[in-house]
Formats: sequence, C-alpha cells, structure tokens
Amino acid sequence: MPALWSPETDTNITAKYSQKNLDQKARNKSAMQKELGWPQEGRRATVCLPLGMTEALGGQILKAMIPGLLTQSLELLIIGKGSKDYGTLFTELQKQHGHRIAILPSSEASIHKILAASDIALFLADTKGSTEVQACLSYGVIPISPECETLENYDPVQERGTGFLFAPAKTPEQTAWSAFAALARALETYKFPYDWRTIQRQCMESVK
Repeated sequence: MPALWSPETDTNITAKYSQKNLDQKARNKSAMQKELGWPQEGRRATVCLPLGMTEALGGQILKAMIPGLLTQSLELLIIGKGSKDYGTLFTELQKQHGHRIAILPSSEASIHKILAASDIALFLADTKGSTEVQACLSYGVIPISPECETLENYDPVQERGTGFLFAPAKTPEQTAWSAFAALARALETYKFPYDWRTIQRQCMESVK
C-alpha cells in the first residue's frame, strides 16, 4: 500500500490518524458534514459507495436495498462514477434526501476525503483483487462485502474480523436481503464504540 493511501500521511484530509489515535478520524467526518451542510452528528454512521455503481458492480442489488437503506440512521457518500442510469438514480436520491445523501467528485483528493470520513463501505459484487477494498481497510473503513478470501467475517464472540460479509443468492432481490442483513449487523455493532474501534484496528493492521 503506497504512502499516498495512508491516513497517517494523507495531506488531502482534515486530520491525519493511525491505529493508535483513531479518535482523530472523527474530525474528518465532522469536516465532511460541515462541507455538505449536514448536521455534525458524530454517532450517525457514514456509509460510502467507493466504486460508484453499474450493473456489474451490483446495481440491481442496490436498487432492491434502497427502501431498506432509507429506513436506517445513516449518511451515504457516493463517488460520482459509474453508468448513466445509476447517476440519474443517485441524483434523484440526493434531491429527495439531500440532508444525508451526497454525490461527490471521483477526483483522487475527494476519494481520500470520503474514505477518511466514512465508517462503512458498501461493496455488492466480487471484490477479489480490489484496490478499493485495500484502501478502505487502510483508512479504517469497514467493508460490507460478498464472502471472499481477503476479508474475515466479523465474529462478535471472538471479537475478530475485517468486514461484515454476506453470501450471494440466486436473484438480486435475495442477495439484497443478505447484504442488508450484513449492513444491519454492522450498524448494530457501530453502536458500541469499543467494538467498532477493535474492528477498525484489525482492518488497518491487515494491510500493513
């Protein structure tokens, strides 16, 4: 992982941080919320879509998840890249829910700021070899992802894991239920700061 993708040395973000001072990560969320004109609510989970969205990235799954996502106490940061259809969908969502959904530029500086501000990253397709997953781990952003070899599903009993994983099903609608259940587990765990910090440290350690 190049130094460019390390929150310890990143000059694009408001506050640098590491495994040893993860409390500083919260300053980046506050800065993002302020920039977007959102309430500065530190305990509301911030979820990002670090790849934007296309059909191949799980677009149909996302569409099935949206009604459930909107019932949750979360903010959504979307990197503005992907197919035109999903750009239109996200633009409409931002128009309706501008107090907690934002589309941001896909510039390198913007991506760094999104990672520093986010708690959770949503991946809905195979993440094998994904540099974006590695970047999320480096920044202590915990992935929701299909089951894969590079991430370990969080076990609350053992207090071990680097993500909240789900098993893809036969249809996008069925997979959406599975992915939403993984997100719900993540959001429930997020309510417990000590447990969340433990997972963040394990994520960051896994890419050292």
